[in-house]
Amino acid sequence: MERVSTTPTIARASRAAGPGLALAGVATVVWSGSFVASRALHDSVPPVQAAFWRWVIALVAAAPFAARETWRGRALIRRHFRFLLLAALLGVTVYNTLVNQAGLSTSAGNMGMIMAASPVLMALYERLGGQRLGARRTTGMLVACAGVLLLVSKGSLAPRFAAGDLWMVAAAVSFASYSALLRRRPAELGGLAFLFTTFALGALMLAPVYGVSLAVQGGFAATPGTVGPLVYVGVLSSAVAFFAWNKAIALIGAARAGVVYYLQPVCVALLSFALLGEATGPGQLLCMALILGGVVLGSRR
Repeated sequence: MERVSTTPTIARASRAAGPGLALAGVATVVWSGSFVASRALHDSVPPVQAAFWRWVIALVAAAPFAARETWRGRALIRRHFRFLLLAALLGVTVYNTLVNQAGLSTSAGNMGMIMAASPVLMALYERLGGQRLGARRTTGMLVACAGVLLLVSKGSLAPRFAAGDLWMVAAAVSFASYSALLRRRPAELGGLAFLFTTFALGALMLAPVYGVSLAVQGGFAATPGTVGPLVYVGVLSSAVAFFAWNKAIALIGAARAGVVYYLQPVCVALLSFALLGEATGPGQLLCMALILGGVVLGSRR
């Protein structure tokens, strides 16, 4: 019987590792800023309205690059419409709205720290799908997770969570489910067409709730303090970061990209210090060292 060599497969995986990890890092850093932006909007823009305008802005930003490819692939979009609808629901409509809702009653730092737990769910999804994670990646995930738990609990065995923290737990579940779903994306459906379609479907699903929010809560004033954060989350956190994240998962898988996602609480802490003047104590530095060490260990082959 002829034996099939695995050398080309290993070589391709090795070549994909660097770009995949870099793209996951770009998405993580950009998304870290989105928590600060969501927190900045908490007292001026209702959560559903912020989510709706985020995706409208993302559609406008992505249209010059993705509209033509989306139109050419309209037959594929119709064929895989249920998959696209589920992806839009989890990654666009639900996830971002929960993040905005969390920003009403918890800090940006807590939001980033809790979201860093989502890679554990990503890895569990892949394990349930039959993929082996490996001892090194599992160890790195556990070390980074320990750092996150210590950071959230501030060293206490009985941490207290605000309502916003629970909203962020739900957001983490939604995002992990979206990331796991990406592994099933039809190969013939291009990345830009996928993003543009999910952005459009997500905005359409938000539109009725947006109308209710306008009727009940009223609109918001278009000022630099509201428009600036919305442009950031619409262009960078949506169009750029989602493209980078989806490409990273296609290259290295959700579990491995998820390990890089543990960098998020570190990035949020640094941004909070730079923009909000929040100090970082020795305990937080220790937790960040655990998170970074786990990321380095878990992202290596």
